[in-house]
Amino acid sequence: MNICVVGTGYVGLVTGACFAELGNSVVCVDNDAEKIAALREGRIPIYEPGLDALVERNVGAGRLAFDTDIAAGIRGALVVFIAVGTPQGNDGRADLSFVHDVARTVARNLDSYKVVVTKSTVPAGTGREVRRIIEENMTERHPFSVASNPEFLREGSAIEDFMRPNRVVLGTEDETAAAILRDLYRPLYLIETPIVLTSVVTAEVIKYASNAFLATKISFINEMADLCEAVGADVHSVAKGMGLDRRIGPKFLHPGPGYGGSCFPKDTRAVLELARDHDVALRIVEAVIDVNRSRPPAMVDKIRRALGGELRGKTLCLLGLTFKPNTDDLRESPALAVLDGLLGAGARVRVYDPVAMPIVAREPREGVSYCEDEYEAAEGAEALILATEWNQFRGLDFDRLKRALTRAVLVDLRNVYDPETVRERGFDYTGVGR
Repeated sequence: MNICVVGTGYVGLVTGACFAELGNSVVCVDNDAEKIAALREGRIPIYEPGLDALVERNVGAGRLAFDTDIAAGIRGALVVFIAVGTPQGNDGRADLSFVHDVARTVARNLDSYKVVVTKSTVPAGTGREVRRIIEENMTERHPFSVASNPEFLREGSAIEDFMRPNRVVLGTEDETAAAILRDLYRPLYLIETPIVLTSVVTAEVIKYASNAFLATKISFINEMADLCEAVGADVHSVAKGMGLDRRIGPKFLHPGPGYGGSCFPKDTRAVLELARDHDVALRIVEAVIDVNRSRPPAMVDKIRRALGGELRGKTLCLLGLTFKPNTDDLRESPALAVLDGLLGAGARVRVYDPVAMPIVAREPREGVSYCEDEYEAAEGAEALILATEWNQFRGLDFDRLKRALTRAVLVDLRNVYDPETVRERGFDYTGVGR
């Protein structure tokens, strides 16, 4: 099947490469000429494990191409995926200007029947708006369908999530579009992937509802962590005891400095504004956002208490800057919020992240030293703060750290380490909810 993916950001690039891997002919188009040139040279603009090899293999096989000619890409495709950004606007709502631009471009290049699919995360009703824009801007009269196929890709494991998804959601408005999209995803039938076939607007709500619920689980366990600290319980045992209940499940019950990234912060705020536009109160989502906003300052207070109540003038080591491991994504990262809180309290901070150092160094922060590895970051620091749970931070050499640090203090914001084991190594240990 001939596919055009408009947008070569995280979602568009992973989607295009994976559809090519499933045997389709895919062109990923973007108006960013520099990005397209880099992709043609095999340089991947994002960090995602396995994506470079996947792109190289499918480009070499002739199934995947990159182009700036969006019009040609649309004309040559049966299915056009809209995978452009929907950033948060100043009012908290999703900014759909890029989606609308693509819809107008589709309208001007509609030369035969096509299925126009929103892959971007969009508010309920966007599909209707896309149809209206195409109908009002068509230069030739041709039939078309509008559909919604929301993505559920986790950064760091996006390829696995695409190839072995929990479910595929297809929101369609007619049988023709449903048949084409089911055929496109037919390779996943072999692994018995559930297909949720529903209306366009329902598919749009499924995406927002899913992200809001996952964010709720994170904020909930973070509040339970605060309660555990107050009463002397262990939040990890609490989370395990909860998660074994199949009605709850173990995922997203890991306490820490809060959620971040490109999805949860933006999507919770967007669904809240969508609800307000329709006079619906989402009080739980409001609370989730408030709890998450409070987490980085609470972590700074935790670090302050671990050091005796004062941060001004102290030198600290912060390990991890991305919002989660196995990505270079710094958007809404709680680790960065903690860093800024420490700087605001007058501390000097030595930082290291396995992937994000070139990115953060582009906009240097005063009071921050950018280091080559975790042990250089620990040199002369009064405490080590673990803010992102990269695998290489799970096996730190504590003897080497004790020689580097001026005080053997570990503040583990991700609960990577067993408290008693660390204390036996001579460290003062502070975790979250333990």
